[in-house]
Amino acid sequence: MSEYGAIIVGGGAAGLFAAANIRSGGRILVIEPNRVLGRKLRITGKGRCNLTNNCSAEEVLKNVLRNPKFLYSAVTKFPPESIMDWFESRGVPLKTERGRRVFPQSDKSEDVAEALIRECKRNGVAFLKAKVDGLTVRDGAVSGVKCGDKEYFSEVVLLAAGGMSYPRTGSDGSGYALAESVGHTVTDLQPSLVPIEICESFCAELSGLTLKNVSLALYDISKPNKPLYSELGELTFMPFGIGGPLGISASCYMSEDKLACKGYKLVVDLKPGLTPEQLDARLLRDIKAAPQSGFDELLSGLLPTAMIKTFSDRLDFGKPASIGNLTREQRLMTASLLKRFELTPKALRGFDEAIVTRGGVSVKEISPTTMESKLVKGLYFAGEIIDCDAFTGGYNLTAAFSTAYAAASDISNKLEQKKEVEKWD
Repeated sequence: MSEYGAIIVGGGAAGLFAAANIRSGGRILVIEPNRVLGRKLRITGKGRCNLTNNCSAEEVLKNVLRNPKFLYSAVTKFPPESIMDWFESRGVPLKTERGRRVFPQSDKSEDVAEALIRECKRNGVAFLKAKVDGLTVRDGAVSGVKCGDKEYFSEVVLLAAGGMSYPRTGSDGSGYALAESVGHTVTDLQPSLVPIEICESFCAELSGLTLKNVSLALYDISKPNKPLYSELGELTFMPFGIGGPLGISASCYMSEDKLACKGYKLVVDLKPGLTPEQLDARLLRDIKAAPQSGFDELLSGLLPTAMIKTFSDRLDFGKPASIGNLTREQRLMTASLLKRFELTPKALRGFDEAIVTRGGVSVKEISPTTMESKLVKGLYFAGEIIDCDAFTGGYNLTAAFSTAYAAASDISNKLEQKKEVEKWD
């Protein structure tokens, strides 16, 4: 019979971080079906790993979309500063980039994953390549896990099996089934932080183009005066629509029902640094400086070359032979389109392209200070499996590390207490 101090289901960011931080009071076992540990972590941030955001705990919580109050204790006790200190003290120098996003200086997510694995090994953690297909519960307390015809015993089990995003990395939703099998509620699961499919066909022509320093605003067409979301940053065109940090952040505010009836409008401000008046003055200066130039030449000073034709085609007027012949109305229409380049969203992409899962194990059934189940003694949760999700920018990994640390701290206390009792028996 194999008995462990704690069994962790899932060798991703949350599972490895918890294993690395449990003060050993018995053997720790991490069970992961993938051959490679931290597989999803290794591809996050386009292989660079945006592991946290260099901001306060309060700022993290402002960027959590679902159940930020639940995360308050975990994030305030182990905020971004602590996460950064943890990795830097273990040989991963970090840097902060635009939007306070934190990356390893090497720009290699492998360095983050390998640091976690090294720390786990230093902590005496054992690894098992297997799939957990059942939890054993006796008298309201967890007693182990089942992997096929084998059973592994422990009075502490941490479910950190991830969500359903990027299923090719092993996030197949199996952790939800395990939670449900012992009485936990799993809320409606949806892909979150995903690219958006757009009605306008010109997106295919612009595919691959990234617009930097633009702003994107999302509007409910029934309430056109106040945006649901508005942010400055990068937007990337894809064959079917848009992605990039702005596109995937905007997706969080959309519902499938409203998308189906084209109930949203996206507005790109291609020149957010200029007011409409300043932009018109800029156009007037450019026209006066070179009145014999063509219209495309005027646009070349304002737009990426790849976008000029698409932009020009959207203007509802015939282009004059030279910009010196551009009427005031045509000039104002050009400025207006630069400030309000509209797109019509029609659908969100699926779990295959989602960064995180919206929904998960109900936070009403988990202790926010310890991450222990309120239904099953000794059962813990950490990371994406919990019904909490946030914007891009390192906030989701922050939640994963903070919840893992909270669970590891409480598990450590339990193991130490058990060891103390055994010493006196």
